[in-house]
Amino acid sequence: MIGTKELLKLVKEKNLIENLCCRELENPEGTGFDLRAGEVFKIKDGEAFLGEENRKTPETELLALHGKDKEITLKPGDFVLVKTIEKMNLPEDIAAIFRPRSTLQRCGVGLFTATASPGYSGELTFGMCNLGRNDFRLELGSRFVHALFFNTSENISKYRGQWQGGRVSTNGEKEKQV
Repeated sequence: MIGTKELLKLVKEKNLIENLCCRELENPEGTGFDLRAGEVFKIKDGEAFLGEENRKTPETELLALHGKDKEITLKPGDFVLVKTIEKMNLPEDIAAIFRPRSTLQRCGVGLFTATASPGYSGELTFGMCNLGRNDFRLELGSRFVHALFFNTSENISKYRGQWQGGRVSTNGEKEKQV
């Protein structure tokens, strides 16, 4: 795992992460960086498909945007996609994994995360579901996910997937996976 001293150096010298907040640049906590909620999307009704070679995700609708909207309320059972303000620019020898901030679980909210492979560049999108019994208010700009970074070895290729650049969905279109 890469510590914050080295990560801050990579942010300055290699543009590892763009748009980090002052808190993370000046006094990061623990190992890695907290990332903030920038956009919230609702998944529209429609067909979803994941096959061996093709996939299709439903269209999405922007519900809230940092800088324009203050917050969004998730009712029990609501599921949304949350995109970060920050943009990753991972070199060929660094991968990142993501963990929810513990406040989410204390509020009954689940965060569905993934891995960012070496070579990925773009904002990140996570699934968020209010699994609790109470309304949950999410303020845009709040820190909701923690990124941990690891050095990799013996990579034969960098990320070349179609989510590069921070794309949220296939917009209801079927596409061949790379």
